[in-house]
Amino acid sequence: MVFIILGAIVLLLGRSFLAKNPQYGKSQSVVYFSAGVLFLLGLSTSVFKMIDAGQVGVQSMFGKVNQTTLPSGLNVINPLMDVTLFDIKTQNYTMSGVHDEGDKSGDDAIRVLTSDGLEVIVDLTVLFKILPSEAPRILQEIGPNYLDKIVRPITRTKIRDNAVYYDAISLYSTKRDEFQSRIYNSIASDFKKRGLVLEQLLVRNITLPVSVKVTIESKINAEQDAQKMQFVLQKEKQEAERKRVEAQGIADYQRILSTGLSEKQLQYEMIKAQKEIATSPNTKVIIIGNSKGMPIMLGDK
Repeated sequence: MVFIILGAIVLLLGRSFLAKNPQYGKSQSVVYFSAGVLFLLGLSTSVFKMIDAGQVGVQSMFGKVNQTTLPSGLNVINPLMDVTLFDIKTQNYTMSGVHDEGDKSGDDAIRVLTSDGLEVIVDLTVLFKILPSEAPRILQEIGPNYLDKIVRPITRTKIRDNAVYYDAISLYSTKRDEFQSRIYNSIASDFKKRGLVLEQLLVRNITLPVSVKVTIESKINAEQDAQKMQFVLQKEKQEAERKRVEAQGIADYQRILSTGLSEKQLQYEMIKAQKEIATSPNTKVIIIGNSKGMPIMLGDK
C-alpha cells in the first residue's frame, strides 16, 4: 500500500513539474515508468500476503473484521485489507520472582494469602495457544495484546482465588498437586471462553514466609532427633538381650558341669590330659601323687 501511495505522489509531482517546465518533456516517460513500477510493486505487496508456518492472518478494513482467517502460505487478498498476524503455536508466559527470568522484568511472582493468613509467593509458567478459528474474535473483542489483557490477569486472579482454600504448609507440601490441578481447571475454563486453549500449568516454585520455614525446619529436626533416639534405644535393647542370652548360656554351662561331672570322670579326663602331655616331643613330665590324690606335674624346663 505504501508503494502505491508513493507511485501516486511520483506521478502527480512529475506531471506538475513537467507542466511548469515543458523543456523537460522528454522526461515524461521516466516519470510514468517510475510511477508504474511503484504501482506494480505496491500491488504485488498488497495483493499477495505470505503467512509463515504456525501463524494465521486476520483481515480487517475500516474497523470491520473478516471472520475468515488466512492460513499459512501465499494468499491473495484485497489490497485495501489490513492483515493482523496471530501465532497459533504453543506459547508460554512466565511469572517469576527471579530478575529477568519471566516475561516482566524484576520480581513478577504472584503473592497470595493462604487460609491461615500467611503470604506465599508462587512462581508460575502458563503454556497455551490460540484456536485458529477464534483469532478473528480475539482481534475484535480483545486485540492482539491478549497476553496482558487475558493471560496475565486471569492467571494471577485465579491463583489468588484458589490459594485461600489451603494453609501454607499444605500448599507447599501435601496439597501442591491438588492446588495445581484446581487452578488449571479454573483458568482453562476462562481461557476457553476467550478463544484460548490452556495446555499446561507449571507451578515452578512456592516460597514460604521465613517464620514458616523456621517452624518446618524445627519440626524436621525434632523428628530426626526422635528417630535417632529410637535407634539408640533399639540398639541398647538388642545389646541387653545379647548379654542376657550370654549370661543364660554361662549359667546353663555351669549347671551342666556341676551336675553332670563325677569324680571318676574328672580323674579320667586328667589321665587323658597327662597322656597327651607325656607324648609331646617337647616336654618331659614327672608325675608324683600328692596326699589328696591329685597329681603334680613337673617339667624339665
